[in-house]
This record gives sequence, C-alpha cells and structure tokens, in this order.
Amino acid sequence: MPLTPDDEIHSREELVAFVRDLHQNYLRRGQDWENQTLDRFLEALASWMDDSDGWYQNFGKELPAGGDWTFIARALGAATVYE
Repeated sequence: MPLTPDDEIHSREELVAFVRDLHQNYLRRGQDWENQTLDRFLEALASWMDDSDGWYQNFGKELPAGGDWTFIARALGAATVYE
C-alpha cells in the first residue's frame, strides 16, 4: 500500500492502479488506518505533502522537481464531483 522509498509510479495507469489498490485496502482494512475519515485523511495528506521534503531527505532522495502538481490538484478537486 504505501510506497517504499525505492518504489516509483511511472504512468497514469500505474497511479490509477495504486489509487484503486488503496481503495480496496481501505474497504478491507480501513478500521486499521490511522485516518479513517475523509477530513482526517485530507488533513494528513496536506500535512505529509507539506513535510514531504523531510521524508525524501530521510531516504537520501530529492523531492521530484518536475512533479505534475496541477494534475494531482485537478484529480483531487474533480473527485469531489465526478461520478
């Protein structure tokens, strides 16, 4: 479920598969998640993104400068209305 420091997502399809796996994990084991509600999940997501440079530094990696931040923001926003 969580990506290890050496895991990478190389395509939109891999990202879709990861999100679907995350959803299935929640359906099976959501009671074990630290952030079980949407408000807690979104707050944890924002906090991790804000602190992510530290995660990358801890594993001797650099925060990807070329990430498509707009795509991620659009996806998250679209999920509030998309069926």
